[in-house]
Amino acid sequence: MADFLNTFVNDLKSNLSGFVAVAVTEVKTGMSYVSNTLDPSFDPELASAYNLEVVKAKLNAIRALKLNEKIDDILITLNSQIHIINLAENGEYFVYLAVDSNKANLGMARATLRKYTADIAAKL
Repeated sequence: MADFLNTFVNDLKSNLSGFVAVAVTEVKTGMSYVSNTLDPSFDPELASAYNLEVVKAKLNAIRALKLNEKIDDILITLNSQIHIINLAENGEYFVYLAVDSNKANLGMARATLRKYTADIAAKL
């Protein structure tokens, strides 16, 4: 598992333009399995912990509204960054990714996350 997660992080860092930070987190416990950043002042585990609250709030809203839906991803756009939270199909894990909005291709980032999130759910 650790090898797969390390490969995932290294792949993102090397191949995703505008990469800032990433974390893979378990929804139930809030435990991060892996995290990495290119910006020493950016703590992806702390960001992931706060974004877990966003995920839980959205899941509660879906239940309260009695929607028969699952979260694919949550997109948060800031002035200079885009934050993407991509949930695994089973809802047990999410990948939190921060990218520089001036350098990243949003479609490529989302597609890459979908691919890896499916793999993460199968391997964790």
